[in-house]
Amino acid sequence: MLDLPSIYAEYGESWLPQMLWACVGTLRLSAVSFLLAVVLGLIGALGRTSPLPLFRGLAIGYIEVCRGLPALVILYIVYYVPPQLFPGAKWLALSAFFAAVIGLGLQGGAVLAEVFRSGIEALHRGQMEAALTLGMTPAKGMRYIVLPQAFRIVLPPVANYAIGSLKDTSVCSLIGMNELMNDAKSIASSDYMPLAVYVLAALIYFVMSYPLSICARAVEARLSLSR
Repeated sequence: MLDLPSIYAEYGESWLPQMLWACVGTLRLSAVSFLLAVVLGLIGALGRTSPLPLFRGLAIGYIEVCRGLPALVILYIVYYVPPQLFPGAKWLALSAFFAAVIGLGLQGGAVLAEVFRSGIEALHRGQMEAALTLGMTPAKGMRYIVLPQAFRIVLPPVANYAIGSLKDTSVCSLIGMNELMNDAKSIASSDYMPLAVYVLAALIYFVMSYPLSICARAVEARLSLSR
């Protein structure tokens, strides 16, 4: 059994700064991909609930495909496939960061689209009818009446997804993204102590994700009190 305290006392001074610096990449990737997922999810939910068959069909196709594929498969497709299909178009060769953002955003958007759709459909249809009666357009009724109320409903699953997206960034190490897990793999292979390194990485992931759960519970409690 490894004596982890003594290992961290000896190597922690060199490991911890490297891994904390790599956390910057993890947090940046998580934040940007989450914002993209929210935008795509909202567009997908509006398309999914649209009365127009074309928009509804496109939204269903996007949701079913991207939700049914593992995040790693989507990352590989985004990062490796376009340059091979069009060898002359160098602009298609994305950096690891942008490929990771697009890959995680595409899958997360499909997941959040169903979350947002369930929140929208949970409201009584009379809400939109009342908005139209007051002279609002369907777009304004959705923006000012339906979506604010749906936000209260979908906040818990969206917060859970945000926490999960932070942990899902670890798969991006497989395309060379400079983030915490990629750095941990480098340290583990160079110092030959994978257990100690990955335990430290797990603790850092927990330290990053736990405040998110606290904030989500605080916002949820505040919203429930304001009803």
